[in-house]
Formats: sequence, structure tokens, C-alpha cells
Amino acid sequence: MNSTIVRRAGLSIAVVAAVTGVAACGTSKDGDKAGGKVTHVSPIAALRSAEKSTDKADSAKVRSTTSVGKVMAMTANGALTWSDGLKGNLTITYTGGQLAEMMKKAGTSSMEARYLPDAYYAHMSDAFAQQTGGKHWLKYSYDDLAKLGGASGSYMKDQIQNATPNQSVKMLLASGDVKKVGEETIEGVGTTHYSGTVDVADLAGKTSGLSADQLSALKKQLSQAGVTTDTVDIWINDQDLLVKKTEKADTANGRMTNTTFYTDYGVKVAAEAPPAGDTKDFADMMKSGGTAAGGTGTVS
Repeated sequence: MNSTIVRRAGLSIAVVAAVTGVAACGTSKDGDKAGGKVTHVSPIAALRSAEKSTDKADSAKVRSTTSVGKVMAMTANGALTWSDGLKGNLTITYTGGQLAEMMKKAGTSSMEARYLPDAYYAHMSDAFAQQTGGKHWLKYSYDDLAKLGGASGSYMKDQIQNATPNQSVKMLLASGDVKKVGEETIEGVGTTHYSGTVDVADLAGKTSGLSADQLSALKKQLSQAGVTTDTVDIWINDQDLLVKKTEKADTANGRMTNTTFYTDYGVKVAAEAPPAGDTKDFADMMKSGGTAAGGTGTVS
């Protein structure tokens, strides 16, 4: 494995960390009652009720699929809790696109992703560890991700650290553009389907803690990335809890799509930082000028 692959894989994982975390926590709790009666109320009232109900959710099993044009396609499966900051474990599998090819060259097609309130950890292959002093875990602190991504990184950090299970509900309420699509059965659960279109830059101004300068820079980055709006669909069951969420947006790299399902609410979730002796800090690795201390090669 050459050093360029190691560097690019590490940077790509940083992006996937944020995308997966935010997408996964965009929705919430799934009820166990199948085919329940769906209450007929106005879209806004229903969403407000769902927002309150999902605020009480504590944990759930999550499975999702995400794709961005020809750049990447991946699945994520695991469990997350949000009672005291985002925590949990997901198995991310790269199923297609340029990123999948890159990760194969880095010695893996899937990895364990671990979320903690202040950082994200990615478990890498033995081949990758040869470039990081034998250490298998890469640590990405959210502060470092913010610095890495500039204004968009600051927004990314804000979204992850303040992610709540009902984020997608808040997105639709903030959009001012939400409608009831109809009643549908999702995996045996009776639901009501709602849809809306979100202006991404406008939403960032309403929901993030970014400064005026950061928001201006973010809007410029979003424009350059070809991202303007995000179409969000959610399915709410008779307990005012979310069962499914989808997001679709156009980007300069192609169409972005995400679909997430939630089950087994209340499941016990344990997530701790990996052993320090088997962990490499991504920021330190980059600060060292690309050299992985103790490794067999360089990251440059």
C-alpha cells in the first residue's frame, strides 16, 4: 500500500464519519406495533408531536444506505444512543464508487465506526496499521474535523455534537415546506408519510451556532459543491415516532441519497474509546508532515 492511498483513505473516512453520523441521527424511535391506526392531524401538528415524542427516545438499532454519484456507496448497521451526546457503534461497508475502490486498496471493504461525544474512531485493517505504527484505530476529534473542513467543518461539528433523534423532524418544521403524502405500511408498521424541501444554507442559519462569517463561508462552499436543497421524507407511526427517513440532494459529484430505518428502541448501547495504545490521532498524523511514527512508510 502506498502513502498516497493511506492519506486519501484517512481523509475520506473523516468525511464519511460526519455524513454517517448526521444521517443516522436524523431520525428516531420505531414502535413495535404493526398496522396501528394512524392519527389524522395537520402536518405541522403531527411533526411537532413527533418532535416531542422522539426527544424522549434513548437508543435504537440503525441501518442505512448512502450514495453520492460515482464517488461512494455504502451501508451502515449498528446501534446508537443519544441520551448524553452521540454514542454508538456502526459497521460501515463500502459497496461501490471510487471510495470503495480506495478502501480495497487500503486493505478493507468494511470497518467498525465508533462515535463518542467528542470524537469519532475508525478501525482499520492490518495493512493500514502498518502505516500507523501498528495502530488499528484512527481518531478524529470533532474539533479537528471542524478545522479540516473550514466553514463546512464547523457546521459538521455542530450538527454531530448537537444531533438529536428528531433532527429530520426539525428540518421539516424549519423548512416551512412540508406536506402529508399519505398513509403507508413500512415493514409491517402503519405510518403517515410527510415530505418537504429544505434550503440547506438557510437551515444552517436557523439551526447552527455558526457566526455570520462562518455562515457566509459555508454558503460559498455549498454553492461550489452544487448543494442547494435537500428533499426530506419521513414516516411516522401511530406512536408519533419515526420509522424511516430518506434524503435526496444534488451535488457537484452527483445525486446524494440516504435511506435510514430504526428498530429495537431502548436497546443497550455501550461505546468506549479504543485502547490508547492501539489508536492513532489523525490530526497528529497530519501534523507530523505525513509521517506515521513507527510505521513502515509515510502518509503524504
